[in-house]
Amino acid sequence: MNLVNDLINIERKATREGFGEAINQLGKNNSSVVVVTADLGESLKVDEFEKKYPERFVQVGVAEQNMMGVSAGLALSGKIPFAVSYGVFNPGRNWDQTRVSVCYTNANVKIVGGHTGITVGPDGATHQALEDIAMTRVLPNLMVVVPADFEQAKKATIAVAIHKGPVYLRLTRPKTACFTTATTPFELGKAQVLRTGKDVSIFACGSLVYEALLAAEELKGEVDVEVINVHTIKPIDEETIVRSAKKTGRVITLEDHQINGGLGGVIAEVLSEKWPTKMIRMGMKDSFGESGEPGELLAKYGLEKQGVIKTIRKIIND
Repeated sequence: MNLVNDLINIERKATREGFGEAINQLGKNNSSVVVVTADLGESLKVDEFEKKYPERFVQVGVAEQNMMGVSAGLALSGKIPFAVSYGVFNPGRNWDQTRVSVCYTNANVKIVGGHTGITVGPDGATHQALEDIAMTRVLPNLMVVVPADFEQAKKATIAVAIHKGPVYLRLTRPKTACFTTATTPFELGKAQVLRTGKDVSIFACGSLVYEALLAAEELKGEVDVEVINVHTIKPIDEETIVRSAKKTGRVITLEDHQINGGLGGVIAEVLSEKWPTKMIRMGMKDSFGESGEPGELLAKYGLEKQGVIKTIRKIIND
């Protein structure tokens, strides 16, 4: 796997910025791509798309349910609409329209939920989408994708535009570590083994993949940690998950989301049927977040490097 060598002194960019660059590229290369937003174009980095392709930009105002209906209609008319808003509203507020108008009809809508997880920080609990993976992965026909960094968000955006069918793309607000490169492979539905190991497997998604890599590096020589980026939550890569669990016999999941129904839930479901394994789920434990800086909140809820190290030692020594 092609990763940067220095995990500390690396560039930081937001996944929403990667999406913004990719949507502009798509707009240039594919006249079928349309952006529909609910008054959050600048926050989700589609304001440049609006300037360049105003005839393919639809502003519905603060009306997320209407946004999804419009997007479904555009998709069923042959367009490739990207429905863009915060995750708490999209799919949080328009889940019914997502279910019936998009998933039931298998409409080719790309649902983009931004500003997800506790890393939204100062926006507080009401705007920290911690349930969106659970809400979307249960819907038939809907793919769920959680890119790990800026570069992967670009690749994921291009890939989901090519994919035929509805997709939920989960993005975050703050600048996070860019630890993959332009040449790092990316394939929808295929988890990435970023670091091989024999003692414990960490399955992570989103920006917390980086925290898992930092923890694994710090424990080098003490514990041999395998780190896997599960960027596609649905369809889940069962083969890679089971193969790693068989090798290490210990599994940790790590996500900026509720452990119930999120990545931890998916991995638990797979392993309970295919290869029951000792497991600890890291994430929000049936709790809302609160206001604070992203790093402060990750530390409070034990989701940064030190929390991961503590959990690795726990599962090794128990």
